[in-house]
Amino acid sequence: MNPQNPPHHPENPHTSGFPIEPPHRSDDLALAFQLAFEAGAILMDGLHRQHSVTRKGWRDLVSETDLASEAAVTRRLERERPDDGIHAEESSRRMGRSGRRWVIDPLDGTTNFIHGHPMFCVSIALEAEGEGRLGVIWAPYLGELFWAEKGRGGELISIRDAPGEGHPVRRKKLCVTETDALRDGLMATGFPYLQDERRNTNIRNFENVTLKARGIRRGGSAALDLAYVACGRFDGFWELYLNPWDVAAGTLLVREAGGRVTDVTGGEKWRDGWEVVATNGRLHDELSQCLSAADAQP
Repeated sequence: MNPQNPPHHPENPHTSGFPIEPPHRSDDLALAFQLAFEAGAILMDGLHRQHSVTRKGWRDLVSETDLASEAAVTRRLERERPDDGIHAEESSRRMGRSGRRWVIDPLDGTTNFIHGHPMFCVSIALEAEGEGRLGVIWAPYLGELFWAEKGRGGELISIRDAPGEGHPVRRKKLCVTETDALRDGLMATGFPYLQDERRNTNIRNFENVTLKARGIRRGGSAALDLAYVACGRFDGFWELYLNPWDVAAGTLLVREAGGRVTDVTGGEKWRDGWEVVATNGRLHDELSQCLSAADAQP
């Protein structure tokens, strides 16, 4: 795929509009779809422009497109869900009165995006009383949307070939693989922006796993890595030092697809992203045994 000729041009209505609806009536899921497509249109519009980039760290970048995408999503949520809380990556924080919270990564894979690499996405999740209720991940360059609702499973919906051009939308139920041994598995991971400031940089973990697994991929978007576990492209994923917005949608996808999500020791620290191990469940323990836990949280 040529980064100078992406499959969805910003003026394409199937990128900027709402080309698909949820498979059943759910006002929250319908809103999440619309938010994702709105944000995705902003990302595609900004993809090949000259970027204004600031740094949260020397590796941790934020572009004007991250900020514009987040602003569009939060403005609409403030209008349509005024009682809900918002927890977004760049700056938006709002306590809600409803016990519900939208967790938003307006551009996961910013470094990829800045370099014209197609592995980037919008990640939107809704939590209620601390539990995930729905998750939507939209990769606009790739034309793929992943969604799940608690207790209802989820789907991968591909609009790579735009509806209205003679190509039907393709839908596939989210389902993890049946691979039961690490030696037969394809894993994914990532590395922290501040890896030079951590005792456990994840490099030793990578070495341990790569000697035992069929292969490891490093895509640069934790949300998409989790979505790929949920749809069966990866058998497992782990990463250290992430944040809630990186994992809120993707971990729900994995669980609704029949997978397992824990921290390295089998506990619950995955909920804030500090340690995440997500697999098809069958090789979860074998993968976890290869990993050392993250440094203590500051």
